[in-house]
Amino acid sequence: MVDFLWDNLFKKNKQEEIAIKRLKKTHLFSQLTRKELVLLSKHLHIRQYRPKEPVFRQGEMGVGLYVVIQGHVNIHSRNDLELETKETLITRLGPGDFFGELALVEENGRRTASASACDEALLAGFFQPDLHEMIDRYPNLAVKILLRLSEILGTRLKETTTTVSALKRELKVIDTH
Repeated sequence: MVDFLWDNLFKKNKQEEIAIKRLKKTHLFSQLTRKELVLLSKHLHIRQYRPKEPVFRQGEMGVGLYVVIQGHVNIHSRNDLELETKETLITRLGPGDFFGELALVEENGRRTASASACDEALLAGFFQPDLHEMIDRYPNLAVKILLRLSEILGTRLKETTTTVSALKRELKVIDTH
């Protein structure tokens, strides 16, 4: 029994150390110091997912973001307007990538896509209650994270706007022929 407890204790410590190293390589957390990463890691929820296991489904209430520590995650969606049953793969994410970030800052928001593990995947969840606690206890750290998240969301919005504009131009060309 004692061996089992020690094994689990060291396994958890090893997962946390892997998570801290991976977090440092994540664009969202790359500017944090080691001390800040250790504080952040205390607010993360590390979980192993089996291949094809859903992390969350499109339409569900979102409560936070996930960072891929090990393995890969597919992000996919279905177009409810066309009553499609087949899901479209949007992207595949790997170690260091993060997803679901809108749910961290959006109150009562619904997931706009689904996420599922491609293979054995180790993910770190960072949820709204954890962020709120961090705002209360470590406001400087929370502000650093939120400013970086705002920067990333702004960049992604610009990229999306550019893509939508290009697609609209292509549609106009198709419509005129």
